Amino acid sequence: MKLLLRIAFGLLLLAAPGLASAQLAPIDTTGGRYYRPVFAGVTVTSGVAYATAPTYTGAAQQLTMDIYQPTGDTVKRRPLIIFAHQGGFFVGSKTDAYMVNICTRMARLGYVTASIDYRLGATFDTLGIAQASIRGMQDMRAAVRFFRNDAATAKAYRVYSNYIIVGGSSAGAFMALQTGYLDKPSEVPAYVGLAALGGLEGTGGNAGYSSAVAAVLSLSGATESPSIIEAGNVPLCSVHGTADATVPYLQGRVGSFLPPKYVYGSGRLNPRATAVGVRNTLRTLKGAGHIPFESSATYADTTFWTIRDFLRPVLRLSGTALAAQVARVAAPSAQAYPVPARDYVQLVLPANWRDLGSAQLFDMTGRMVRQFTPQAQQVQLARGSLAAGIYSLRFAGQAPARIVFE
Repeated sequence: MKLLLRIAFGLLLLAAPGLASAQLAPIDTTGGRYYRPVFAGVTVTSGVAYATAPTYTGAAQQLTMDIYQPTGDTVKRRPLIIFAHQGGFFVGSKTDAYMVNICTRMARLGYVTASIDYRLGATFDTLGIAQASIRGMQDMRAAVRFFRNDAATAKAYRVYSNYIIVGGSSAGAFMALQTGYLDKPSEVPAYVGLAALGGLEGTGGNAGYSSAVAAVLSLSGATESPSIIEAGNVPLCSVHGTADATVPYLQGRVGSFLPPKYVYGSGRLNPRATAVGVRNTLRTLKGAGHIPFESSATYADTTFWTIRDFLRPVLRLSGTALAAQVARVAAPSAQAYPVPARDYVQLVLPANWRDLGSAQLFDMTGRMVRQFTPQAQQVQLARGSLAAGIYSLRFAGQAPARIVFE
């Protein structure tokens, strides 16, 4: 009887997204928190290992980050911003001056912030830049999963995993945009060789946790196609100079050697977000060049205020980043029956099942318990050792299918 009640309650939450989100309170922004520098000091934990992944030469690299926390803060669940530095995927460090500056300023508001190192190096052409940006995206996703793992276990950093935000400067912004919006393998050009690179998630670690985020901060950033921003995606904040000769404000080529890579900057991405109903802010820096906020205190202030003001409504939204991720389309990615099931469920996938990539099965805590790649449109999924309860079957970019084992 207790099991039936748990299943019925879980079904009610899954069937009524509004009710489910109402169970999760938004971040408390009263008293000037997350708007004014209410903390005088910031405590930095340096060199925290968050992933290990192969470089473009195949050598294993341990990736580390610096984590900034407001000194003396007692709040148990805090929003997190993960930042990635500039450098064209060739140079740069988590300790670059602007990364230290923006992480410190946001932490003084009450955020937990992190500046990550990621894999550098590539051939400087279309293929090399594209693959480097994928590796960077994988590393940023690994950092998200690291914190989500910590939030579910040790809680060392007291991060509220429903409010994880990613951002970056220049190359770091490429990574953030892809982390937030590149959600289907079919969106990656075939020449990149995504599967050989480790797929969208990569192999950095904490594979049982989601890399979904609550918002994206793009500072002088661009991506290969505006179409990766789709209805239901998370909010986007962009800051970009109109005279940027390195990463185009509108569209153009990046890379000094032929063949270059063609990309679309903020002047194209934010209008796309508006067109598909994604909340966004574009701070246009008229006449400014590339990453002016890294060399000008005035532009740094403008960027900081833009990010601060953009994030306030995000923190007041009920719901989870996972819910935002799976609500990108109206129809479920698969039909599952019977409900409830005892030994197995029959899955019927949509007509484009070959483009969906791998399937992931999550329990009600958000932990991934199984992953597989379907070989046909109809699949029999055995229960195996799974406990009785409710599960969510997901493909990237698709709404979930509900599975119940009794």
